Amino acid sequence: MSESTPLLFQPLHLRDLTLPNRVVVSPMCMYSAQNGHANDFHLVHLGQFALAGVGLIFTEATAVSPEGRISPEDLGLWDDQQIAPLGRVTDFIHAQGGRVGIQLAHAGRKASTFAPWRGRGAVPPEQGGWEVLGPDTNAFDPSYPAPHAMTTEDIAHLTAAFVAATRRSEIAGFDTVEVHAAHGYLLHEFLSPLSNTRTDGYGGSFENRTRLLLEVVRGVRAVWPAHKPLFVRVSATDWADGGWDADQTTQLAGLLLNEGVDVLDVSSGGLTTAQSITPGPGYQVPFAAQVRAAHPKLHVMAVGMIDRPEQAEGILQNGDADLVAIARAFLGDPHWTQAAAGALGVPPTVADQYARGGRRS
Repeated sequence: MSESTPLLFQPLHLRDLTLPNRVVVSPMCMYSAQNGHANDFHLVHLGQFALAGVGLIFTEATAVSPEGRISPEDLGLWDDQQIAPLGRVTDFIHAQGGRVGIQLAHAGRKASTFAPWRGRGAVPPEQGGWEVLGPDTNAFDPSYPAPHAMTTEDIAHLTAAFVAATRRSEIAGFDTVEVHAAHGYLLHEFLSPLSNTRTDGYGGSFENRTRLLLEVVRGVRAVWPAHKPLFVRVSATDWADGGWDADQTTQLAGLLLNEGVDVLDVSSGGLTTAQSITPGPGYQVPFAAQVRAAHPKLHVMAVGMIDRPEQAEGILQNGDADLVAIARAFLGDPHWTQAAAGALGVPPTVADQYARGGRRS
C-alpha cells in the first residue's frame, strides 16, 4: 500500500474496525428466508463476496419484528433462534478475512407485500399477510395494505425491537449495524411530511418528524459496542414536492453525528409513487457530497448506479464520499472487486483458492 494506491483500495478505519478497501456490498433483498431465518442461500450468497475480497458486506434489510418484514420471505432478527443461522454467515465471512454488517429495518406501510417475482401489492391473510403499521393510516398506494396508525405504545415497542435486534446482532458476530431509514420504510415514513400527518410529538415539525429515528439510533448506539461503528441509511430526497429533501438530510446528518453515528449511507426515493426521478450513473452522489461537505467528521457512503471501477474511484478522489456501495453490479459479477483491482492496476486480494484466477477487467 502506498500513496499511489487508488483510494478504492486503501483501508478505512471506523472506530476499531478496519476495512481493507472502500468497496461495499449494498443491502439487497433476496426474499429467500423461511420464517425470518437465514439458510444455505444466504450463506452462499453473502459468503461469495468474502471470497472475492470485498471490503464490507451487508445483509439485506433484516426485520426487527415479524410485522416489519417487507415480504413473508424476508430475513428477521426478532427471535433468539434466528441468531445461529446468521452466525454461520458471519463465521464464514470472518474465516475468509472479510467484514460483515447487518441492516436492521422495519418496512412500515410497505410491509406484507409480495416478493417482486411473486406478484405486487398486499399479501392476503390466507397467503401469510398481516396488519401493517405506519405513522398514519395512509397506504403507499391503493394496491398496498392500509396501515394501522402507530400509538405511542407501538412506537416504544418499535424502539425496543431495534435495541433487542442490535443485541442479537452482536451475539451473531456482526462487525457493524446499519439502521434503515430510507426507501419509504417506517423510519423514513416518519421523516417525510408526505407520509407523516401526525399531530403529536412525532409529526409536524422537523424536530418531531426526526424524533423517532433519533430515539432508535440512541437506543441502538447505547447497546452496540463502543468499539464498533454504526451506519444509518437515509433517502436524501423523496423526489417529490413538499417531501423530505437534501437540506433536511444535511441537517439530520449533524444530529446523527452527535448521536454516535459513524457513517451515513446516502440513497434516495422510495417513499411515494409521485416521485419524479431521472436516474443515471451516480445520480445520487451529489447528495452524499453535500452531506460530506457539511459534516467532515461524518463518514459518508455513496450508492446508486455505480458500476465501473473508474467511476467509483472518481467519487472518492473528488471527495464526494468515503465508501462506495454497489448492488446490481455485484449480482451480475460477484467478483467485481477483482475486476476493479485489475482495472485500477492493483493486485487483487482474494482467497488463496481463487488467486490463480489472476482476474483482470
